[in-house]
Amino acid sequence: MSIYKGSGVALVTPFKDGKVDFESLGKLLDWHVREGTDAIIITGTTGEASTLNDHEHIEVIKFAVDTIGGRIPVVSGVGSNDTAHAVMMSKEADKAGVDGLLHVTPYYNKASRNGLISHFKAVAECVDLPVILYSVSGRTGINIAPDVCAELAEVGNIVGIKEASGNISQVAEISRLTRNMDFDIYSGNDDQTVPLLSLGGSGVISTVANIIPGVMHEMVCKYLDGDTEDAMNLQLDIKPLIDAVFIEVNPIPIKAALYLLGKIEYEYRLPLCRLADGNYEKLKAEMKNQGLL
Repeated sequence: MSIYKGSGVALVTPFKDGKVDFESLGKLLDWHVREGTDAIIITGTTGEASTLNDHEHIEVIKFAVDTIGGRIPVVSGVGSNDTAHAVMMSKEADKAGVDGLLHVTPYYNKASRNGLISHFKAVAECVDLPVILYSVSGRTGINIAPDVCAELAEVGNIVGIKEASGNISQVAEISRLTRNMDFDIYSGNDDQTVPLLSLGGSGVISTVANIIPGVMHEMVCKYLDGDTEDAMNLQLDIKPLIDAVFIEVNPIPIKAALYLLGKIEYEYRLPLCRLADGNYEKLKAEMKNQGLL
């Protein structure tokens, strides 16, 4: 029940004059298909979903599905710290025709082990779509421990995890516990993509793929095809760019990078704002070093 293997882009949501810029979004979606991106992950953290109201959130999902038109899978971020709201958004995304759902751990109110398992079972059981868990304790304050992940992997349509803990030992334990299951592990950290693939991972949900989609696709494909040395070299070559893309909180730098490429307006929704001047120049310099400008 795997949704995809390869490089999925955690796509930004472009804004213009305070509204979603659907014209720029459509161009980005078509560009990613041409560049070889293996899946679109829409309305996630990088997509500033936390500042979209429900109507906007659903409209962005529908637009992505309609624009992609089945060419590659579309996975929608619909997570919430309110299980009832997460269920509602899952059903709406299902109606919109997505290929899968991305569900982040509940944030702020957090949850006990039993509460976390009950939450994810509720959102998985409300639809027939495949569900990818999203573990990013640095943002949510709650981790999906390997044993919890393994228990949730037994739920029929929970098919994978975006693992962004940064803890490669945790990834190894998740892989050990789920290796005999139909369960995909995706890197949620661009700089750990190849290390995660070496532990049985299926790919990446990538921020930097917003500006180098072809490179990320090539890197993952090379590794999965057995060309591990070339994949490793690509990972090391883009490490400075990845560092620059995370010089401030995501998605501030990546949207600045897309602006520098002329693909979107330089616009966010508060509390996110433009890069500090010095960091903007550092990002610009590294993009030049990488031949992007």
